[in-house]
Amino acid sequence: MIIDDQFYDLIIVGTGAGGGTLARHLADSGKKILVLEQGEFLDKESSELVDLEVFKKEQYHAPEQWYDSAGEPFHPQTSYSVGGNTKVYSGALMRMRERDFEAVQHQEGMSPEWPLKYLDFEPYYTQAEALYQVHGKAENDSTEPAHSGEYPFPALAHEPQIQDICNALTKQQLHPSSLPIGLGNQGRTDSEDTGISPALQLDNVVLKTGARVVQLHTNPSGTAVKGVEAIIGGQSVLFIGSIIVLSCGAINSAALLLRSTNDKHSNGLANGSGLVGRNLMKQLMTVVVQVRSVSNSGLFQRTVYVNDFYWGDRDFPYPMGHIQNSGGILQDVIFSESPPIFSAAAKLMPGFGLRQLATRSIGWWLQTEDLPDTHNRVRVDGNKLYIDYTANNAEAHDRLLYRWQDVLKTIDADGGTALSRNLYPNSSAPVQVVAHQCGTCRFGDDPATSVLDLNCRTHQLDNLYVVDSSFFPSSSSTSPALTVIANALRVGDHLRDRLK
Repeated sequence: MIIDDQFYDLIIVGTGAGGGTLARHLADSGKKILVLEQGEFLDKESSELVDLEVFKKEQYHAPEQWYDSAGEPFHPQTSYSVGGNTKVYSGALMRMRERDFEAVQHQEGMSPEWPLKYLDFEPYYTQAEALYQVHGKAENDSTEPAHSGEYPFPALAHEPQIQDICNALTKQQLHPSSLPIGLGNQGRTDSEDTGISPALQLDNVVLKTGARVVQLHTNPSGTAVKGVEAIIGGQSVLFIGSIIVLSCGAINSAALLLRSTNDKHSNGLANGSGLVGRNLMKQLMTVVVQVRSVSNSGLFQRTVYVNDFYWGDRDFPYPMGHIQNSGGILQDVIFSESPPIFSAAAKLMPGFGLRQLATRSIGWWLQTEDLPDTHNRVRVDGNKLYIDYTANNAEAHDRLLYRWQDVLKTIDADGGTALSRNLYPNSSAPVQVVAHQCGTCRFGDDPATSVLDLNCRTHQLDNLYVVDSSFFPSSSSTSPALTVIANALRVGDHLRDRLK
């Protein structure tokens, strides 16, 4: 093993929403910061895809196999690159709702209360929206929590077809709202252009790509991490640092802790509660295709969401979830995992190819909160990483799906734009779609029931932190990216004080 001859005040593992934001936030501290990323810079942004490039999946899959609970291998749709999964996300940057931080009764169980509340995160949400140049408008949605300031940029205009649909939704007494989107000079803002690249302009920040971290090494007493071992160019390199921060994604951060066993931590680091890797959540996600007689470019931004059913409806007094349009299907990387959805649509349009179907379709993503379950977990066995996951809260999601299909039928019947008034193909995100993963290292006051404290420091190791979505006690039905970014800023303030 090669031992790097530098000593770092801070080592950050991962460059996604948490790690990239943290690096930017602490870059001006003057402290020596090392950022390790197992991927490289992407040649092309997902937002720059054209035509059918989105269906060439290999670029947006990890170059490794994971295994489901039945032992079947799959290639996860997760980005190993500078910027992490923000390189393939939609740019939707939504706040969790105020009630999401409270205990909420669902049909299938209780969504747990967070140890910190919305008001604790609100100032950091505001900072995150400014940093990531969020375009939005807080209006028309009764679930929208209070903001201490306006969005930094005005909401994006809808495509003409989307505007027509919004008008039709309003006629149904629904409340289409402007989806908050991060958008800058380089397209959708992500943690490469907003976090890592600005941080690297300072001499005290160093980025090493192609660095796959394989183990954390502790001091002899097991109370602190002293070394980070990474494979670079086929060689094992040990980096020494004062404070270590993981931001590998909820699945890979948990897996790294579980793999880093030693005499003092036989079940993995920070795993005194036995909860590392458990309570994996990734929301129930279904895409619905609205096939229309008029075409579109397939290359436009998401701009609208509907939360009228977020907390339920007249027939179902439990939370159902969140709806947003997919934007242009030819740029929706997650949508590309469900091409069989077009098989039903193809029957409506004989002779049409994939591109023609994509440009005659409006996609809608439906997201429902899944509940923490200790049986849903990340598990490591030898060199294999297992995802044991069984979806729950399914009836709430099914009701959201049926309710939305009824809404679309009414829109198309009134507007005469549908090719069929009875068929709205839909497909649930398969196991390889690990978007919105969270919960595997939940934070809390009690070391017996949580992995991290309120500053996202591990209870058992004084200098080890986790700043990705692992810390979530519940998933909510909103996209998690903005909450991860806001939390990285919050933890960054704590670390800035600690590093003084």
